[in-house]
Amino acid sequence: MTERPVGRDSSAFLANVRAERVKRVAALAGRSARSRAGLFLVEGPQGVREAVRFASSRVRDLYITPDAAARYRSIVTSAEEAGVYVHFGSDEVLAAMSGDAQGVLAVVSTEGVSLDSALAGAPRLVAVLADVRDPGNAGTVIRAADAAGADCVVLAGESVDLTNPKVVRSTAGSLFHLPVVRGGTLAEVVSSVGAAGLTVLATDGTGDVELNPADPACGALLAEPTAWVFGNEAHGLSPEEAALADHTVRIPIHGAAESLNLATAAAVCLYASAWAQR
Repeated sequence: MTERPVGRDSSAFLANVRAERVKRVAALAGRSARSRAGLFLVEGPQGVREAVRFASSRVRDLYITPDAAARYRSIVTSAEEAGVYVHFGSDEVLAAMSGDAQGVLAVVSTEGVSLDSALAGAPRLVAVLADVRDPGNAGTVIRAADAAGADCVVLAGESVDLTNPKVVRSTAGSLFHLPVVRGGTLAEVVSSVGAAGLTVLATDGTGDVELNPADPACGALLAEPTAWVFGNEAHGLSPEEAALADHTVRIPIHGAAESLNLATAAAVCLYASAWAQR
């Protein structure tokens, strides 16, 4: 599974759910197995399509049922053109590998870029997740950052494991569109993004700046190269963490809602910067 032969594995149709290969792939649902192997799972046609299209050199194996291969011909064609080893298996085998495969999954190397590399080249928009624990939230913010045209996403502190299957699924393939890296502590990450020339903005309900792109002062701030810091889902940023930022920004609430959830707040802030910068 860790080697990467070229082409289609037409010699052996995978039908035994108890085969060692099936067990090794299924084990990648666990963090310790992913860490040991340096591999993780990408489940479902959308994620696999984007992995093959944008990160084919990292795709070690693609597993697909005949029905899925007929439905998603472009995935198989792109994989074979990229030299990815394609394995065909039964519905039962794919389900044993992953309950979320939808007939297609890929095993991908965890190789990535460093924070310094991700910040090279004068980035203009960066999202920083500080102690974000929920995999669905993390994945959704990565997807929103991609849609807003961010240059990279950084996971700081005790944030969730980037290769968690739910994180990967929640990105809907955006994980392979922009650098997503793990930094050190929030203080270390803020120091790095500041050194890269970015203004650091942190979301806070009592922030000194109201998010209003129509306001000239706020619009000018948003137009600068910016790193947005988003805190933990449950308790946000501590006063000490918020103090690391150049400015704290509050999102106005015009209705009766107490607040916005993390992913929604991140999307609002990132798009505000994207509009201002464009």
